[in-house]
Amino acid sequence: MDAKKILFIAQEITPYLPESEIATICRNLPQGIQERGREIRTFMPKFGSINERRNQLHEVIRLSGMNLIIDDTDHPLIIKVASIQAARMQVYFIDNEDFFQRKHTISDDDGNEYEDNDDRSIFYVRGVLETVKKLRWIPDVIHCHGWMSALTALYIKRMYADDPCLKDAKIVYSIYNDDFKTPFRKEFASKLKMDGAKDSDLKGIKADTSFTGLTKLAIDFADGVIQGSETINQDVLDYIATKKHTPFLPYQSPDVYMNKFNEFYDVILGTK
Repeated sequence: MDAKKILFIAQEITPYLPESEIATICRNLPQGIQERGREIRTFMPKFGSINERRNQLHEVIRLSGMNLIIDDTDHPLIIKVASIQAARMQVYFIDNEDFFQRKHTISDDDGNEYEDNDDRSIFYVRGVLETVKKLRWIPDVIHCHGWMSALTALYIKRMYADDPCLKDAKIVYSIYNDDFKTPFRKEFASKLKMDGAKDSDLKGIKADTSFTGLTKLAIDFADGVIQGSETINQDVLDYIATKKHTPFLPYQSPDVYMNKFNEFYDVILGTK
């Protein structure tokens, strides 16, 4: 069976955020995959810098209203949606006042990364997965872009392992040259454990909550890994080389990546 449904979990998408490697790929790739005959859904965080009026975002009441508990605190989950008319595609936004109402994305005015980026990442991933369940839309492949989506594979293999919408999905993780500088807080592993991760899953992240540690955790649970940027963190690249049984697609240039990614989804699903 050819997989028809691809879920994209993006950290950033243009035109909602300024152009960057991730934002541009996450704008063009879903459209290209849709034009190749697959069904898509696309998500990103509703960062505070996104102009809701200009981009015509509106809340999806039937999907909103859930609370996600992180570190013993309730955080309301708000879902918004907008359309990229030229691409005939919708983008769903994960919003929450505590996490996503700031005017910057990852760091403040002075370039200091937000201390709660760990919680924001947990909330984002869980928010996407809960919304997909509510949509009753069963993805064949989930393609994650950017470190804010890094926990997706862990959550699906552990916390959503019995969920009929998600348990059979294959997870592809694209790694970019988007390293964050400030490691996550030392409580990060215990928060993941509270959500259902096992001690054995968390050995690496307990010792190293940096970008490298988080990316290694994503690689451990992914069904396929893509090198999204021409140059990425060397420690991460070396780690990928140790994962002999995880399919890996090296960097693909802008003129060919769409077809290569599309073929890679079939490789991951065992249909090629």
